[in-house]
Amino acid sequence: MYFLRSVVMCCLLSAMGIQTMAGSLPQPSGRVILTVEGALSNTNGDGVARFDREMLEDLSMHLTRTDTPWTEGVIAFEGPLGRRLLDYVGARGQTLIVTALNDYSTEVPLADFYEYDVILALKMDGDYIRIRDKGPIFIVYPFADNPALHTEVIHNRSVWQLKSIRIK
Repeated sequence: MYFLRSVVMCCLLSAMGIQTMAGSLPQPSGRVILTVEGALSNTNGDGVARFDREMLEDLSMHLTRTDTPWTEGVIAFEGPLGRRLLDYVGARGQTLIVTALNDYSTEVPLADFYEYDVILALKMDGDYIRIRDKGPIFIVYPFADNPALHTEVIHNRSVWQLKSIRIK
């Protein structure tokens, strides 16, 4: 199933004009806010894929309205789907090591990004997320769509101030 989904996503990305060949990712033109490394096929540097905000937005923004343990009420979060990023870089692993600006790090099963509509939120209620407000990137699970996700394990995977992902 994963292989089939990856093939379909590669075809869709190609049809949309997004490059997916190894080594073919564009270079960021703005400040790099996310670095992806490890078991990936597509890079724009020496074994890494670096993204500025515009590049992440080009992966197609997805809107999720949900509550979180760290915000008041239901918030509209926007950002690319995590699985979209993984397909774009040609992720080949089973586990993601996600790290925040303060060096907090945790493991996230790669399958989470395919099983749930996990987004790499860049916006909250229409505004870009500032570092002081959990930005520039906040991993957001669709808690409102699946209340069973409200567990300590998933909360620990919901990293804010995300700076890097290592695929292993």
